[in-house]
Amino acid sequence: MKKNIVIFTLTLFVEVALTIILASLFSVRFIELMFFTGIAFTAFTIWFSSSGGAMTRHIDSQTSAMTGIMMKREEFTLSPNYAVFASVTFLAIGLIFFVLLVTNIIPPA
Repeated sequence: MKKNIVIFTLTLFVEVALTIILASLFSVRFIELMFFTGIAFTAFTIWFSSSGGAMTRHIDSQTSAMTGIMMKREEFTLSPNYAVFASVTFLAIGLIFFVLLVTNIIPPA
């Protein structure tokens, strides 16, 4: 349990740090960029937490074409872990801030 909390916290820390760096590079506020980096982080963690899918089918097809051996197809499975949960949490918080920015509840800079 303690390891999972460390993974969750470390993932959030890395995502916040990278978003702060990107916000300073693009000269925008952290909360303006948070939703979009949240989408990227969530896609990245889901990509590496899943198995099967389009890329696996492509590689299997290439291997079958080169060797002539039919490979068993691997179905797409998502294995959610605490890094994925942290990325989805970051995305959800970013979505809330994005909606507040678009509706002018949080004033523009």
